[in-house]
Amino acid sequence: MSFKRKFQTFLLVLSVMLGMIAAQNTIFANEPFDELPTLELEKDELKFGFIKLTDCAPLVIAKEKGFFEDEGLQVDVTAQPNWKQLLDNVINGELDGAHMLSGQPLAATIGFGTKAHIVTAYTMDLNGNGITVSNDVWDSMVEADPSLDSPTPPHPISAESLKTVVQDKLDSGEKLQMGMVFPVSTHNYEIRYWLATAGIHPGMYTSQDIKGFSDAQVELSVTPPPQMPSTMESGTISGYCVGEPWNQKAVSMGIGVPVTTNYDIWKNNPEKVFGVTKKWADENPNTHIAVIKALIRAGKWLDETADDGSLKNREEACRILSQSNYVGADFEVLKNSMTGFFYFQKSDRRSMPEFNVFFKHDCTYPWYSDGVWFLTQMRRWGQITESKPASWYDETVKKVYLPAVYLNAAKRLLAEGKIAKTDVPWDTDGYKPPTKDFIDGIEYDGRKPIEYINSHTIGNKD
Repeated sequence: MSFKRKFQTFLLVLSVMLGMIAAQNTIFANEPFDELPTLELEKDELKFGFIKLTDCAPLVIAKEKGFFEDEGLQVDVTAQPNWKQLLDNVINGELDGAHMLSGQPLAATIGFGTKAHIVTAYTMDLNGNGITVSNDVWDSMVEADPSLDSPTPPHPISAESLKTVVQDKLDSGEKLQMGMVFPVSTHNYEIRYWLATAGIHPGMYTSQDIKGFSDAQVELSVTPPPQMPSTMESGTISGYCVGEPWNQKAVSMGIGVPVTTNYDIWKNNPEKVFGVTKKWADENPNTHIAVIKALIRAGKWLDETADDGSLKNREEACRILSQSNYVGADFEVLKNSMTGFFYFQKSDRRSMPEFNVFFKHDCTYPWYSDGVWFLTQMRRWGQITESKPASWYDETVKKVYLPAVYLNAAKRLLAEGKIAKTDVPWDTDGYKPPTKDFIDGIEYDGRKPIEYINSHTIGNKD
């Protein structure tokens, strides 16, 4: 063989070998690490905040089941009076982190309301909210739609039958008053979505109108979650959108009727996140990973199923959450939705095994597409006052959502045998596939935020 032929053969073999090494490195890059360095915690005594809702469960369970302690963390979990004070306490350092509305880190980072760079590496749950109306409003809805006059009316219930109530109020010079928990809450966007799908205008935010009442046919005001039932009972509001257990509380008190859940408005929608300041995350990277490890384990524990498919640990979780220092609601009220059932009326108990999801469907991963949806709603209803290009939505959500922190925590748990490889979406780009799982059937694609905003009849157009 000539020298030239030998050299060509050598180059070919070298090329193949280098290709194999590159491929192997790619595989290794996509594989969880088998061995990772021990986390040297920057801070091991922490204080986290929450609002008294069942979806604070991952924080509570991580503490009560010892998952934080397993990571070398001593954690206090403390109830906060409202969402604004909770956020303020994270920003001022009174809290290290908190159970937050999904919209809060995004809104704070872009400067709507309080201005601060907040980040999240963990989504706490899917679903979990409902819309409840007072008995008087329900009676009027039944009168407008006789199909609702049943112990078990057909679901989902749209806001079409609410139109008569809304118009009667307008004719008398008033507006129907309803409650939601915070301007950038899922609850605000869900009740707006539900009303607007039926052609009822829920109002716009403007630079002069921070309450969002402009052009409103129904006025939506802020009420802290635990106060929703009593506020409706007093007649201040005639309905509300809130998380559990405060819809089931209205049923148990006999003062109202839940008409829909957010599972029907947007199936498997993201609800709460665990949020910290970017400054805290930058100063405590190892502690942050340790916290996320504990929360992932808590979510998995909450969704663990028995051989018969029932939720194995939910009753125990409800016993814990019913304590006065946590949610403080009756065990039986908490158990309704948390164990896979939901009462729309005392005569209408329905199986809803995914009313609360804490781990399934890759729900704890911080999906970029989830964050983009909240930004589209801020723009739709005027909280973002100016048109933005599609690239802005992607760039903004990547300032807030931290999948690398989540994956680092998950790789450690996999190496420790505490989760399965299939529990984590290792190779995603952060965007879920497009979905039409909304009450109006409109498709949402996180990669196309402008098209999504423009697909709705009521709201801003770009």
